[in-house]
Amino acid sequence: VQLQAFGGGLVQAGGSLRVSCAASGSISSTNDMGWYRQAPGKQRELVAAITTGGMTTYADSVKGRFTITRDNVKDTVYLQMNSLQPEDTAVYYCRRWEIVQGRQYIYWGQGTLVTVSS
Repeated sequence: VQLQAFGGGLVQAGGSLRVSCAASGSISSTNDMGWYRQAPGKQRELVAAITTGGMTTYADSVKGRFTITRDNVKDTVYLQMNSLQPEDTAVYYCRRWEIVQGRQYIYWGQGTLVTVSS
């Protein structure tokens, strides 16, 4: 399975960005997808996740500002980020968890940089 992330960039504080992550090569119809981020000098942290059925989880720091959605036909997950703040600056990584024939697999995308200027 390959994950290709798109949409990072530079935005001013208060602005918006949408990042997307397209999966290819998967044969599993049961999977969770999510976004993590890693700021310089910090550990990677969960931003948001979504199940195949659409149940979502958000980090407290992004609740009310970020929205995760997915298109199961396109096998793509999106993260709409509004009211961005400098502390949201990080490399954002797409992650996919899936089960194939009873075995669990985790895949990571290559990361896309989001920079929020003050």
